[in-house]
Amino acid sequence: MTVKLVNFETKTENPQFDGVYDIAPAELQQVLSDVKMIDVRQPEEYVGELGHAPGAELMSLDTLPDHLEEIPKDQTVVFICRSGARSAQATAYARMNGWTHVYNMRGGMLLWNNLLLPVER
Repeated sequence: MTVKLVNFETKTENPQFDGVYDIAPAELQQVLSDVKMIDVRQPEEYVGELGHAPGAELMSLDTLPDHLEEIPKDQTVVFICRSGARSAQATAYARMNGWTHVYNMRGGMLLWNNLLLPVER
């Protein structure tokens, strides 16, 4: 299987973290099958009122260091949280540990829901 790396047109530099790029939820939604999405919220948030992006895998921010080896290095990875802050931290952490194709979803699930994009609970 050849992995297609996604080059996001909406990518912008994250204001809090050097080397972290934010991407727009609407663009992410168009390429769901080409990326690995990792939701870094707590389990109760993942299934809570905001739900999660279809296909997003739960990997809470506090457990990320224990699960880094589960994150593919040869695929585009997008981190997601409630507002975009924890996922930006996760993206920065992955970059510091050698991942290159990692992005933060701008606005988190709050923005995803505001845009009326599909959610699972």
